[in-house]
Amino acid sequence: MNIKNKESNTRFGISWALANGGGYMLIQATVASYISMFMTDHIGIAAGVASVIMGLASLWDAINDPIMGVIADRTKSRWGRYRPYFLFAPVIFVIVSVLLFLNPSLSSGGKIAWTAFFYVCFGMMNTVCTMPTMAIVPAHVKSFADRNKIFTWGAIATAVAFTIASSYSLNIANFFGSWVPMILVYGILMILSYFWLFKESKEKYLIQTEKRPIIKDLKIVFGHKELYPIFIIWMLCSLGYGLMFATSVYYVMYYLARPDLISTYMLVISIGALVSMMVVMPIALKIFKYGHKALIWSLLGTIVLYMILFFTGNQNFILLCVLSFIATSLSSMQCALINLLLTDMIDFIQLKDGVSLNGTLSSLKGFAFKCGSTVQSAGILAVLAATGYVAGAIGQQPESAMFGINSLRFLIPSAAAAIVVILCIFYPLQKYYPEIEKMKSNEEGLAQ
Repeated sequence: MNIKNKESNTRFGISWALANGGGYMLIQATVASYISMFMTDHIGIAAGVASVIMGLASLWDAINDPIMGVIADRTKSRWGRYRPYFLFAPVIFVIVSVLLFLNPSLSSGGKIAWTAFFYVCFGMMNTVCTMPTMAIVPAHVKSFADRNKIFTWGAIATAVAFTIASSYSLNIANFFGSWVPMILVYGILMILSYFWLFKESKEKYLIQTEKRPIIKDLKIVFGHKELYPIFIIWMLCSLGYGLMFATSVYYVMYYLARPDLISTYMLVISIGALVSMMVVMPIALKIFKYGHKALIWSLLGTIVLYMILFFTGNQNFILLCVLSFIATSLSSMQCALINLLLTDMIDFIQLKDGVSLNGTLSSLKGFAFKCGSTVQSAGILAVLAATGYVAGAIGQQPESAMFGINSLRFLIPSAAAAIVVILCIFYPLQKYYPEIEKMKSNEEGLAQ
């Protein structure tokens, strides 16, 4: 690679990392960590009703992902297929996010309708933002090493944003007096980073899309049974990662009955996530090179630590923090590592079928990921409702609810991680790596 291309990839990588993990992730992390409690404890929506809202919204959000992907793959503009979305999608996403965190003076039914509508809109605009963001990487960069580096930068930016949002959003919101000003500040940062990504990105490694029915693209993808296990990996990693943050607030507030320690514990696991992205992930990729191999060893360690915490987590807060920090340091990088599985799929389809389906495959990754999020978001509230959880009853939860909260925090993520480990051991695309590398060496002629 010449110096000019290297500099271009560096600027692109930094802009991509900030778009993927800057203001956008501050909003996303706030929603992931606090929206359930915002619905139940702030707006006053019953846990069972909130579960239905989040479940149906997340399910629709997952369904519309493939639709968005095939639309993007067929987008034709003076700016390319994916880059135009960097200009308008972030603006709409921010507006929707602000409205989601309003608590309007409406009746109980009105508040439910308001929250449901804007939660659905939030998910849809999330798709419009993230799908082209993922699709642009293999379109701009062909080198496996450069892709690893860019995804690592994105993971670091994501971890920093998640650390800030999950640990301090509650404090920042209290400082402003409501959630809305904070979300607006996050949103301005998001818009600026996406505008920069638009400036720095180019679609150099794409095969021209022929005119064909949308269903044909999906038939190409689902005609390869080798890809099915990867969809399951994406879904389960989403479930495990989401549970780690979304249940921690409930765990400390109700299982430990120490709401005063929420910020401390959230900071511990957030710093663990930061260490995972900044330190552990680069080391893991250097040792194992491939995402699926790094996943195996990171999740095996996580399972061991989570099972210890399932039985001993409430006995000593310092021990809880230490083991949670180590477990998070091992597991948090899973959401970045699965992006490497996406580029594997993009390369595999190009190898086998001679087409560039970056948008379609990115959206299918989003579909699988959001299926996991649907199970996570709706499942938390469903489990709480089924086990007799009482909102605000600190130190007075029934034993069934305590078991449910403990299982959500440690037992269920361990089961999901165990399945991912098995699927990664038998990762179906690794046997095609030599052919893919050979294809990449001749890829310069593919630029459109």
